[in-house]
Amino acid sequence: MSKATGGKLKERLDRVQKILPILRGTYPQARCSLDHETPLQLLIATILSAQCTDERVNVVTKNLFSKYRSAADLADVSPAELERDIASTGFYRNKAKSLRGMAAALLVDHGGQVPATMDELTALPGVGRKTANVVLGNAFGKNEGIVVDTHVGRLSQRLGLTGHTDPVKIERELMQIVPREQWTIWSHLLIYHGRALCQARKPKCSECPLLPWCPTGLKPPKRKPG
Repeated sequence: MSKATGGKLKERLDRVQKILPILRGTYPQARCSLDHETPLQLLIATILSAQCTDERVNVVTKNLFSKYRSAADLADVSPAELERDIASTGFYRNKAKSLRGMAAALLVDHGGQVPATMDELTALPGVGRKTANVVLGNAFGKNEGIVVDTHVGRLSQRLGLTGHTDPVKIERELMQIVPREQWTIWSHLLIYHGRALCQARKPKCSECPLLPWCPTGLKPPKRKPG
């Protein structure tokens, strides 16, 4: 590691140490926004959340979870019926295919239960690293990685914590500077902050408690003496 790279890493580490307690104090209610009671329900909801709001997914899963209570229920349903049940989440044909494939794989390889390792989860149809991180962190309490959605990616760039736009590269950088025991809550905190204040088009910099440590925030103009 070069001296310049090491200096930048230390600067980012210091910034995380400053902003993490502020975020935790500002959003004590931060948690996974997808309603669920079991690992399977969270896995289903996370697959449905691609290109869809959590609010819409929660509306759909309220009925979905009462209809499909096990992996076997999902694996046995016809594609057309499942597509109708999840149509309002968008991309419903691909999602239905992923859900049925995932459920069938759970039955064959895991006795119908959701596995609790990254390799086993990402081997399931329709399950990538981001989805696996959501399930591991929120259903099993395992900090194996950091979920990088649009909010986390945008805020990580604005806060000067990464120079990348690719979610995989952003995650790798964040994993170097965010304490491992905070990986799961870190994503929730940035998501809450992105929704409340650091919005994509019009960030509310004047209301932001992170402004003193934000290199891109719009600082108020300094008053001229006299």
